[in-house]
Formats: sequence, structure tokens, C-alpha cells
Amino acid sequence: MTSQAIGKRDKRWRNLALAVLALTFWQACPAAAADEPDLIFRRSTVFKWMSPNDKLATYGVDDPQVEGVACHFTVPEKGGFKGWIGLAEEVSDISLACRQIGPIRFKDKLEQGDDMFRKRRSLFFKKMQIVRGCDAKRNVLVYMVYSDKLIEGSPKNSTSSVPIMPWGTADSAVQKCGEFIQ
Repeated sequence: MTSQAIGKRDKRWRNLALAVLALTFWQACPAAAADEPDLIFRRSTVFKWMSPNDKLATYGVDDPQVEGVACHFTVPEKGGFKGWIGLAEEVSDISLACRQIGPIRFKDKLEQGDDMFRKRRSLFFKKMQIVRGCDAKRNVLVYMVYSDKLIEGSPKNSTSSVPIMPWGTADSAVQKCGEFIQ
């Protein structure tokens, strides 16, 4: 092998290592989104003899930018030995329900499609995101969950909407989501 061929091979490995390092850093960066969700419960769906079962897990998370809104989502969690050590790639089937749980107050200006929550779903390449938008005409907050891969996305998604309504008799000033969109 010539020194030129060895140099090209070393350059390719260095570029690959830099790409993996960049991906690792990109996945580790915190999103400007909600903290860790609260686990509500898990339910086994597939029995495994010698390793953890496959499960469905339901989580709750509060919208960090909009007081009075909470979302619950259910995600499948792979069992087996790969799932146990965190190497299994999770599937993209995620369901979502968001509701008003108190008076709605916007903390700051928002952008359409902002990340409300983001969580990694595999070691490197897949993440789940809940994004938020505003239907100003109907004064409704719209939340969408989807998962994506670095190489290819996933068409599987779920949507939930939260109409902004008065909360009790003391809450007479209903905010308009359209006034808080940049």
C-alpha cells in the first residue's frame, strides 16, 4: 500500500471520527424545552424469558413556556438485552394528549413549531420531539409529537390541541396565543 493510499484511509477515519463526535455532542446538547418527563406508569406488552419485557410507558410533561398546559405521551420501550443496556433502537409509535390544567399564561414570545420537549430514542440517531404551534384564528395551542432519524425521518406522528379557555370564574382575561407568536 502506498503512503498516499494510507493517507486517504487515515483522512477518512479521522472524518468519520469527527462526524461521530459531532453527532454525540449534538445529541447531548439540551433542547430549549421541558425537563425530564414524569413517569406515570409502565405496562408490559411482550414477555421475555431472560431479559426485561417490552413495555409501553406513559409520561407527563408540563409546557415550560405556557403555564396551565400539560401533555401526556405513551412510548414503546424495547426490552431484551439490547433494550436493557440502551442499545436498542426504539420504534416511532408515540401517542400524545395535551390538556389545559389551569389558567393559561404565556411566559414569553413563541415561534411556530418550537420544541416543547425532546428526548433521545436511540444511542445516536433517533429522537422524539413534541413541538408547539398556535392556531390564532381559533385561539388553540396545537402540539405534535414525532420521532426522527438523522438519515431518514418517520411519518408516524400524533397531534393534540388545547383550546385556550377561561379557568374558573376568577379567570376572565383569556390570553390570545396569536399575540405571543413571533
